[in-house]
Amino acid sequence: MSLAQFHEVSLPMPLALAASGGPERRVEVVPLAGGGEARNAVWAGSRRRWDVGSAVTRVETLQVLVNFFEARGGRLHGFRFRDRLDDRSGLPGTEVSPIDQVIGTGDGETVHFPLTKAYGDWRRRIWKPVAGSVRAAVNGVETSATVDVSTGVIAFAVPPEAGAVITAGFLFDCPVQFDTDRLDVNIEAFGAGRVIRVPLIELIG
Repeated sequence: MSLAQFHEVSLPMPLALAASGGPERRVEVVPLAGGGEARNAVWAGSRRRWDVGSAVTRVETLQVLVNFFEARGGRLHGFRFRDRLDDRSGLPGTEVSPIDQVIGTGDGETVHFPLTKAYGDWRRRIWKPVAGSVRAAVNGVETSATVDVSTGVIAFAVPPEAGAVITAGFLFDCPVQFDTDRLDVNIEAFGAGRVIRVPLIELIG
C-alpha cells in the first residue's frame, strides 16, 4: 500500500452505510487425472471489494460523491472506508476490550507492535485504526501505549518483558481506493440522482 498517496479522510458515512460487498479470495482449482481436484491458495489472505452506488438516490448525495471522487483524483489517492460488517477487534456490536486480539510477544527490547486481527489461522494487518479507540494490554493488564493511526503501529514506553503476551482492541477503517476512473451519473426527475456503480477496492500493504 502506498502511504504516500493516501489521504487520511473517510468516505462520507451516508455512502458507506449503503455499501454492498465483502472479502474476496483467490483459489486455483486444478482437475486431476483421477477425477479429483487440487486446490491452491493463490493469495495468502483476502482482499475486500465494495460498491457504494446504491447509496446515491438524491442529487445532494450525488454531489457529495462527485466532490469526494474529484478530491481523491479518481483512483489516484486512497482513503478510509468504514466496513460496518467488520470494523472492530471483537464481535460486531461489542465494546472494544484491550484483550480482544493477540498482536505479539514481548522480548524485553521491542516497543513497537503492529495491530492485527485473527480470522482463524490467518492474521489481517490493521493499517487504519480509529483515533481514540485503541486499548492495549500486557499479560492481560491494560497498559498505556501510543498509536500511529496512519500506520496501525502501537508503541509502549517500556519494552514488554520477554514472553509477555501483547494484546489490543480497536475500531478500524479499511484503506481503499476507487476502482474506476469514471462515474456514470444519471440525473432523474424530482431531485433524484443515480450512478450505475461506484466500486471500491481494499489497498493491500
